[in-house]
Amino acid sequence: MEKSFDLIVLGAGSGGLAAAKRAASYGAKVAIVEGDRVGGTCVIRGCVPKKLLAYGSLYKDHIEAAPSFGVCFSNAHIDAGILLNNVRTEVDRLNALHISNLKKSGVELISGWGSFASAHCIDLAKEKGGPSIRQICGESILIAVGGRPSRPAIQGASLGWVSDEMFLQKSFPEKVVVVGGGYIACEFSSILTGLGISVTQLVRGPHLLRGFDHELSLSLENGMKEYGVDFLFETVPTLIQGSRGDISLSTNHAEEISCGGVLLATGRKPFLDNLRLDSVGIKLAGERIMIDNHQTTNVKNIFAVGDVTDRINLTPVAIDEGRAFADHLYGGKSRKVNYDLVASAVFSYPEIATVGLSEDKAKKLYGSENITVLKSCFRPMSKALSKKGSKCLLKLVLDKNSEEIIGCHMAGENAAEIIQMAAIPIGMKAKKSDFDNTMALHPSIAEEFVTMT
Repeated sequence: MEKSFDLIVLGAGSGGLAAAKRAASYGAKVAIVEGDRVGGTCVIRGCVPKKLLAYGSLYKDHIEAAPSFGVCFSNAHIDAGILLNNVRTEVDRLNALHISNLKKSGVELISGWGSFASAHCIDLAKEKGGPSIRQICGESILIAVGGRPSRPAIQGASLGWVSDEMFLQKSFPEKVVVVGGGYIACEFSSILTGLGISVTQLVRGPHLLRGFDHELSLSLENGMKEYGVDFLFETVPTLIQGSRGDISLSTNHAEEISCGGVLLATGRKPFLDNLRLDSVGIKLAGERIMIDNHQTTNVKNIFAVGDVTDRINLTPVAIDEGRAFADHLYGGKSRKVNYDLVASAVFSYPEIATVGLSEDKAKKLYGSENITVLKSCFRPMSKALSKKGSKCLLKLVLDKNSEEIIGCHMAGENAAEIIQMAAIPIGMKAKKSDFDNTMALHPSIAEEFVTMT
């Protein structure tokens, strides 16, 4: 046994970092093991760089609308190469910041790829699946290695990018096919279109964003079409051939689509490769780690948080799971994560955000006769002069008997910022009358949640 710790955390992503720092604050001796960069999917290859790209892509809309505000550009354009490079520079800064914060918190960062040697000991390798070069042991072990994009099982899938690879590109080709109908596919389709790239999006089902409020997803579809995305629904690729930069994609409708690149945004799965979970008898449900309400696996000293549990794969959820785990094990607080009210957003064009029940889910739970739906659809003032751009949709779902707001949904600019604040009163079981009693802030988009009837 080379070293002994109270807690060994496998994975320095959102959940692992939160757990390690919180446990150390209670006096635990903590090591965090990471073979990649510190920050995880969100910081390195997900939420943060993707939203920076989204901000950059919005300048297309600003440039096109500029003449209506009396602002004249000559030869204005977006250089995707410069944007990509600047995003990578910011990611480098955040990686260094997280390393510094770990040191300040008293957490020891150990570089390497970890796998189970026993229920208390971890083998460390320089490369994934490589030979062990050292071993560390601890009283408890937390698995927080996150998830990874998965490629569909079709011939030529290796020619396509997965989302991780989008941030490594020096530039993008003139035409890209995006495969998928989830939030990652919609976000990248919007980003690429905003950067001036021709995008065709293949969606397996009849509509976007399965599981979201249907009217909200339809609003997104219409907005993305107006933005320039070409959709092919109930369409999947069957063959990808050629080489990157010159690709031919075949579909289930015997169509042939030529493009410069293909993004395969067809889902993610827990990143359990080479952990040797079977060596310690950890139970899985499919490809996810089974845990109880305190993040405990069937092995009493081994825990898991974040995407490896495949519950709600969002950064704030992983962070709260990590902190709740540390509060319970080291802080003497029997706190559990509340999954009942989790806000989510899609940073597409238009942006959409939601909290609470969709209209369809509310009707199933309460009955159609017990639900009231209020909504407002309009062109925002920022588009009044240019007359271009998608409309905003704001929607409230109410329990008709109590008038409690049980769902709040929005498509349009700043949707995520607005829904974040709406989530607070909804979590407090606010009624529509509570919204009505609030003085509207005019002129704004969010005032419609107060004034709609």
